[in-house]
Amino acid sequence: MKNVLTAGAALLLSTSIASAGGVERSAPSVALLFEEGNYLELNFGFIAPEVSGTQAIPAGPGSPVGADSGDISEDYSQLSFGYKNDLTDQLALALIIDQPIGADVNYSEDTNYAYGGGVSGLGSTATIDSVGLTALLSYEAAENITVYGGVRAIQTSGEVALFNTYSMSTSTETDYGYVVGAAWERPEIAARVALTYHSEVTHDFTATEASLSPAVPPTDTEFSTTIPQSVTLEGQTGVAADTLLFGSIRWVDWSEFDISPTIFGSGAGNPSLVDYEDDSVTYNLGLGRRFNDDWSGAVTAGYEAANGGFAGNLGPTDGNTSLGVAVTRTIDAVRITGGVRYIWIGDADTEAPLAFTGGTPGVTLGEFEDNTAWAAGLRIAYNF
Repeated sequence: MKNVLTAGAALLLSTSIASAGGVERSAPSVALLFEEGNYLELNFGFIAPEVSGTQAIPAGPGSPVGADSGDISEDYSQLSFGYKNDLTDQLALALIIDQPIGADVNYSEDTNYAYGGGVSGLGSTATIDSVGLTALLSYEAAENITVYGGVRAIQTSGEVALFNTYSMSTSTETDYGYVVGAAWERPEIAARVALTYHSEVTHDFTATEASLSPAVPPTDTEFSTTIPQSVTLEGQTGVAADTLLFGSIRWVDWSEFDISPTIFGSGAGNPSLVDYEDDSVTYNLGLGRRFNDDWSGAVTAGYEAANGGFAGNLGPTDGNTSLGVAVTRTIDAVRITGGVRYIWIGDADTEAPLAFTGGTPGVTLGEFEDNTAWAAGLRIAYNF
């Protein structure tokens, strides 16, 4: 049964762009804690989103109604690594390296006009880069009951350049949170339920900001941003011989996420650079089948409901639906899994800055509709 689960788990990992709200790119799983013996895995994912919209109001000369943003979301890749070692019959150690959050937004390449709220042709760009390291210990506290916990370190940095000649780049900061959870297992039917809590991680950034409106030369400022807490429920059970049903429900407290640099926030009517009004709840469900000792496969479906309201101009999406397939080849102690997923990205509207509306809030600037993404992933796993 473990071969079947690997196919589904790799698929979920490789397509996290469409599996989480906000800027989350890697929804961490504790499944490696329950691998037999010592275990090593390497994961690679490639994600190709296509997100575009049209302008709903004029935003200055050369930026009319109907201006096309072009594809603002750049392709990107993901890498992660996992290692688990049995210290004793009851105690195990796991290390996970991933890229928990990220963003690659570029209005400048395909924009037909000065879209993105622009009155110049420069467009807007934004990037967020991160690396996470999680160290976990698990303990078999009673028959079929395992408890686990550990420390999570996240290193993050970001840059943004907006249409109104505002720019900002942050320092690279490393800060810490914790992970706790518990799992129940019934091995004879391949059943397991695991509930995991990840605490928030707060970064205190030093930023260099510059702006022409208001006119501010490059200036060092400070602000804080919190990578939000989350709760993940993962489950699996055998439903027939060589057939496994598995899935997850994940809540992330995105309403606590806010990027509000000092000078940007001092502009007339400027909201936060990036924030979210609502939390996200993401559902994934899969069915895996072992065909023989060498081959197994899985199909998966994912859903995240739209929250409504306005999305940010640097992240104009709202919810998603996805379908995927994966296959695993087992060669002795090595398992190689490949998967692909297609994602229908939820429609979203973005809000016009008050400077474009004469101070009237709640006016739609951009309408982003009928957007999609596809993702592919590869996992190489080794039990020893």
